[in-house]
Amino acid sequence: MASENRVVTGKARLSYVNLLKPYARPGQDEKYSVTVLVPKADTMTKAKIDAAIEAAIQAGVQKRWDGKKPGLINIPVHDGDGARPSDGEPFGPECKGHWVFTASCKADRPPRVVDLQVNDILDAREVYSGMYGRVSVDFFAYNSQGRKGIGAGLNNVQKLADGEPLGGGTTAEDDFADSLPTGGTTAQPYQGNQARINPLTGQPM
Repeated sequence: MASENRVVTGKARLSYVNLLKPYARPGQDEKYSVTVLVPKADTMTKAKIDAAIEAAIQAGVQKRWDGKKPGLINIPVHDGDGARPSDGEPFGPECKGHWVFTASCKADRPPRVVDLQVNDILDAREVYSGMYGRVSVDFFAYNSQGRKGIGAGLNNVQKLADGEPLGGGTTAEDDFADSLPTGGTTAQPYQGNQARINPLTGQPM
């Protein structure tokens, strides 16, 4: 039975992908994480997210916030056409026209990353920032160090399609094109790690 606070998104672009190997900033615990860019045209997914967040808020009143709804609740979903909540600077160009949120899970509970046939993807070259996929997320209430809000817990990811890799970089074919014979192989997209600046915080990841 599906949980009221669980959402499986429609087709979204994935950024800041740490899905096959956990990552930690200095002094923090390792986590698996991904930033999800939901097109604003996907009103069905946005409606499901809004309903799941509301369910998480109601659960938080009962279980986390001593029966009282806080006056200020930190919500994890942001307008990619607006400003980052951390510093007021614009989101990156890849966020334009999207709703943006980051979902994560602890290092001892890795997400499954699967293909269209729900087979596990083990090749790290297939999982990168810029690809498209569906993401299963649980929204939950938290009360930590005086901050009360809703977080996004990462469950599983299904890759739907390749996309232009985010984060720059070049291919070997681009760098050494002058040495390719006529009719050489087609260049494969660079799939290295994206520069680790979180679009929600503006801080290094």
